Amino acid sequence: MSGFIQQDVDVMRKKDVLAGSCKTETISANRVRNPIPDAVHALAKGFKSGRWASHIEPVPIPSKHAVIDLIEQAQRILFPGFFACDILRPENLEYHLGQQISLFYENLARQISSAIRHDCFRHNQACSLCNERSYELAAAMIDSLPEIRSKLESDIEATLTGDPAAANSDEVIFSYPGLFATIVYRLAHRLHEFEVPLIPRIMSEHAYHRTAIDINPEATIGSHFFIDHGSGVVIGATTSIGDRVRIYQGVTLGALSLPKDAGERLRNVKRHPTIEDDVIIYANATILGGETVVGARSIIGGNVWLTESVGPDTRVMLEQPKLVYIGPKPGGRG
Repeated sequence: MSGFIQQDVDVMRKKDVLAGSCKTETISANRVRNPIPDAVHALAKGFKSGRWASHIEPVPIPSKHAVIDLIEQAQRILFPGFFACDILRPENLEYHLGQQISLFYENLARQISSAIRHDCFRHNQACSLCNERSYELAAAMIDSLPEIRSKLESDIEATLTGDPAAANSDEVIFSYPGLFATIVYRLAHRLHEFEVPLIPRIMSEHAYHRTAIDINPEATIGSHFFIDHGSGVVIGATTSIGDRVRIYQGVTLGALSLPKDAGERLRNVKRHPTIEDDVIIYANATILGGETVVGARSIIGGNVWLTESVGPDTRVMLEQPKLVYIGPKPGGRG
């Protein structure tokens, strides 16, 4: 019995020690400076002044998470059976598509409405019939889905033709970052053509963060487009790419260095290159300038830096560099 009594005493002593510690911590915390009110005041002052970008408006703004959901919904429509757990058969395919397209239509219209209303407010425009316009634009996007899917099929074919490592179309659809970036681009580009604000860029930035492939939704890209590997690819807003073009990782289709005041003055000027049909551009090549044209069937080698036009059927390669060995040469004695 004495053992049990001693255990109870020990437990009570531990509680007293803990209680004393908690009391001591509470007293210490009350003596610490509270930084929150000053930070709140300073931040609120900056936001209210208009000097800092913020969304303090009586209108909604598109949800980044909802836009990402739209991309995933579009994948389930454009590639039925790949991105959902449902088992699809010919008998229930139309039901599946009807259900998914209805959901996509309503959610897209809601996000377009937010984007239009936000844009009107930001430019001090009177917003008229925003909801009606959003449903019209969403309907036009639904009408475009068969055409978009047809182009994506050509992109899959180009991948299978251009990459011997691609075993089949299932592998390409599931796992190729280049195809995912192209899917998002084709959706975002069509919304850009419909002059939907903000949403196309949210979509393209999501694709960039997932794949490290940066395709501006304003760029124009033809059919049978293939990005191999893909990391580090940059395709600028006014780039024009023809049919059956293949590009590799690290390729930049960009603009020449611009003056500081170029943001507004050159906003609608072509600043990025034109790539004609059947061109291949190898890894880490950089092609710059709105007047730069790469002619049809040309090949641009790896690491090439190009700021002038190239005629059709031209190969542009760097001269073979000379290797310098310090120490034993590979396969040799010295």
